[in-house]
Amino acid sequence: MESLERILRGNDEHVASIGEDHFEGIRERQDPPIVSVSCSDSRVPGEGVWNAASDGDLFTSVNVGNQVWTDIDDQRVVNDAVGYAVSSLSVDLIAVLGHTGCGAITAAYEAVFGDSADVGPPPDRHAQPAVDAAVGRLIPIVEDARGAGVVDASTPPLRAINRLVEYAVREQVEFLVDDESVPEDVVVAGFVYDFQRAYGDADGAAYLVSLDGETDGEQLRNSLTAEYHDRVVSLL
Repeated sequence: MESLERILRGNDEHVASIGEDHFEGIRERQDPPIVSVSCSDSRVPGEGVWNAASDGDLFTSVNVGNQVWTDIDDQRVVNDAVGYAVSSLSVDLIAVLGHTGCGAITAAYEAVFGDSADVGPPPDRHAQPAVDAAVGRLIPIVEDARGAGVVDASTPPLRAINRLVEYAVREQVEFLVDDESVPEDVVVAGFVYDFQRAYGDADGAAYLVSLDGETDGEQLRNSLTAEYHDRVVSLL
């Protein structure tokens, strides 16, 4: 009951912060330009990462492992949130946001390498079928990364996890770019949210690691103003 009243108290504060015109223009419809796909991890604030200016600015998909896909009838497809965003809301940007120390990636890593990474408790893959399925969709990515030499059995676990996080973001960007259900004029950007200072010293910074499938650092920096060149960093 303490947790229940805690969230109700939080909602009271939310209500108090809303002005009378807060929902003007969006009471009946939404028209966000961006869909952000982030992880359910409690350390990753889905909207706070981007400091969304107001309600209606950002459509969000939050799930285990920040996945843009799901499986239907043994076929990998764009998930419901991203599919709705590109088909019904006409967003012009998809932001795929992984994060350092991801528990879902950790579970997939352990399934492949049979190792234990000290990054906090990963999801119990056997507790819930849906969790097991979510981690299962990430296992082939870890296997591909191992085959490509991104990580191997000698890679320190913490470093391996964070390299795999970035690799998984890149793979999901590629998936969206190649999927026919995503319009060609929709930009797909891949980021890693860093609170372990694996990419730099700025806690909470999001680092651009892929843009429409381009991963070369120089090319990515050319797509940004000089102000954001330091946000292009790669562990791969």
